[in-house]
Amino acid sequence: MPEETVFSTELKEDRTAVAAYLRDVADKLETGELTLRAGSQESTLSVPARVTFEVKVEHETDATGAIKERSVEFELEWKDGQTDDATGLEIE
Repeated sequence: MPEETVFSTELKEDRTAVAAYLRDVADKLETGELTLRAGSQESTLSVPARVTFEVKVEHETDATGAIKERSVEFELEWKDGQTDDATGLEIE
């Protein structure tokens, strides 16, 4: 099945602002409903009680092998209609 991006944003922020944003996301996630907004984009998600949680750390290197860029990604995943008895939390 094809994958479709329905919301995407990228901003340069200081880490304090990013930490505040992630805390707000965490608080909303606990309620089960999360609305993301950036400019004219908006996406509201109903998040089930149990999700798959993936944390990934990556780095890009140049031709000499020196690390040029690092990243950390946090991903929540679930299937539509998933019930609370679905697969438990996984960290990969």
